[in-house]
Amino acid sequence: MTSVSTRRIKTLPIIIWGYIAWSLVPVVIAVAYSFNDGRSRTVWKGFSFRWWFGDQYASVFRDDSMRNAIVNSLVLAVTTMLIVTPLGLALAIGAHRMRGRSASAVKGMTSIPLITPEIVVGAALLLTFTRLFSGISLGYPAQLLGNVTFSISAVVVIVRARLVSIGSSFEEAARDLGASRLQALRYVLMPMLWPSVMASFAVVFATVIDDFVITSFLSAGVGSETVPLRIYSSIRGGATPALNALATLLVLITFAALTIGVFGLSIWRKRHGEQGGFKAALADLTRMGE
Repeated sequence: MTSVSTRRIKTLPIIIWGYIAWSLVPVVIAVAYSFNDGRSRTVWKGFSFRWWFGDQYASVFRDDSMRNAIVNSLVLAVTTMLIVTPLGLALAIGAHRMRGRSASAVKGMTSIPLITPEIVVGAALLLTFTRLFSGISLGYPAQLLGNVTFSISAVVVIVRARLVSIGSSFEEAARDLGASRLQALRYVLMPMLWPSVMASFAVVFATVIDDFVITSFLSAGVGSETVPLRIYSSIRGGATPALNALATLLVLITFAALTIGVFGLSIWRKRHGEQGGFKAALADLTRMGE
């Protein structure tokens, strides 16, 4: 190996870790100043939980608008996740079993929302709900339908990737042993799809809870304001470190959801005799979420 190649190998980790550090610096600063005792978001005045729950009027858990935004975000993300995952699972299985020219067309069409700019989807949904389907009011109903529309493709792609890796041999073996098509689906295929279901839950929740574009287009004001919308509106006004605390809380909720997904996948791997534990589950979740 030449000296030039050796230098390149040594330089690559430096570039990678430098990029990671650069990406994390803004997040670390934002989290740190959420514990600032002063009102400034740039001048450190000492460690305090003032902006979490200490300030009677402006802290995250005492400000009504911030509490409302947290609840709205959680309800929207959980509801979307529970609706989208089974729908996407069914669509992926159906599309995977289609044959002929229509199969390629269906597979391509289910991926359209993923490659369409989100702002285009948001504007189109706004026009749809205000002009064509005016019975669907802006606010939570429109936000829910909008996020379901945008997120379902992610589930289809995740589950379809798992279906391709599984193949059809297991179902065919079950059918040869006397199982019906429904029994093969329920007792053979569905348990094997559980990792993709866990990945879908985590990806959809993390995507929806910090969504800004679609949620803002379909918002009906303060009553349907989510955490990203609240952060945006606070930045435009006189922001305090409570904004940092709210952003930190959003990061913690997202991280907790992803951690639960990884642990669920790790338990599944252990019960099915697969090696690797938590690290392997994290690698699986990352790979299926790509």
